[in-house]
Amino acid sequence: MKILVCISHVPDTTSKINFVNGDSEFDTNGVQYVINPNDEFGLTRAIWFQEQQGATVTVVNVGGPETEPTLRKALAIGANEAIRVNATPTDGFFVAKQLAEVIKNGAYDVIIAGKESLDYNGGMVPGMIAGILGYNFLNSCTSLTVDGANVKAVREIDGGKETVSTTLPLIIGGQKGLVEEKDLRIPNMRGIMTARTKVLTILEPVEAPVNTKAVKFEKPAPKSAVKLISPDNLDELINLLHNEAKVI
Repeated sequence: MKILVCISHVPDTTSKINFVNGDSEFDTNGVQYVINPNDEFGLTRAIWFQEQQGATVTVVNVGGPETEPTLRKALAIGANEAIRVNATPTDGFFVAKQLAEVIKNGAYDVIIAGKESLDYNGGMVPGMIAGILGYNFLNSCTSLTVDGANVKAVREIDGGKETVSTTLPLIIGGQKGLVEEKDLRIPNMRGIMTARTKVLTILEPVEAPVNTKAVKFEKPAPKSAVKLISPDNLDELINLLHNEAKVI
């Protein structure tokens, strides 16, 4: 079984976020980047298939040379090889087109992507890839088992969970639950040293239109000061909730 894990290169949640050029571009200065958390759950599940069922695991990213440390970390965790599509990920459709080309040429059986990335939270790419290639697709996936060409998966739905059976090839949008947090892998020294010798292939992008453009970013408004209301003054509490907070 050939597994491809799509890896997004995203800012660490502890990073201080700023914007430049009239708030139209993200300021990367001083920002630490990590593997997108949803992708990390998917990568760990792929490594489980590697260890238990002899699968080969390839990781792929659309980005410039600055994303290679993130790919090397994925290799240190246990992926067999990595692919970097040498392009700036301008929007979801552009990224989906690049990944679809890699998938088509690599004949992968299972493609695991995070259901959304931590930075833009678009949640578009896995479904777009499936649409381009005509592959089976499951989103918000929290469990995945493969027996030959048959697949059983569990995904989150409104109000509960749904168990689904399908066949390969398959694209999933994975999330927390594919593995437990305690099972996430931290690269050890042996893995880090081995990662240096693993293949990292650089591919040039295929032509694809850029359909969307970020016009402006805006930070959330800072939290206002807390107002304390006497428990005996319910009329004032109701007045503030209704006229100021506008939640009732």
